[in-house]
Amino acid sequence: MNSGKSIFFSAPSGSGKTTVVKHLLKVNYKLGFSISATTRPKRENETDARDYYFLSVGEFEKKITEGAFVEWEQVYEGVYYGTLKSEVERLWSQGKHVLFDVDVLGGLSLKKYFGKKGLAVFVKVPGIDILEKRLKDRGTESEEDLTTRMERVKYELTFEDKFDITLINDDLEKTLKKAELVVDNFINS
Repeated sequence: MNSGKSIFFSAPSGSGKTTVVKHLLKVNYKLGFSISATTRPKRENETDARDYYFLSVGEFEKKITEGAFVEWEQVYEGVYYGTLKSEVERLWSQGKHVLFDVDVLGGLSLKKYFGKKGLAVFVKVPGIDILEKRLKDRGTESEEDLTTRMERVKYELTFEDKFDITLINDDLEKTLKKAELVVDNFINS
């Protein structure tokens, strides 16, 4: 693949990583967002090649066999997510550094793949009780789903020390400024 840098933001659900990534894309023209591929059904408000590359399970598995992914994961039975090498190449060919919004295991896979050309950032809130409140306040999940998600959060928090840097999202404005600084320093290093 061509030369460029990659920055991956990972976090347990509700920590604010997507908010941080969206902010960075607005303020830093050197960054391009990596669109993931998935086999999950397209939601009503989503567009192919903007929100995700929507693939059938067969198409996704064929691409796995062809070695077309930087990283991929089967999150649930028949539901895959992954990063296409062609997507990274597309952004690098535009002179951009690649910005990722991925789950914790995806972030670790990207860190392994990109080595020193990648920066792995773990976003978290000061306490698990705050995270649980954020998820409840969203109002998008049943109690059972919330319990399952919180178990996953506890599991994902065990990987924090495997990341290059941790951003504690306790004050959004400060977190956004720190994220800008971290990304700028990495790009310019």
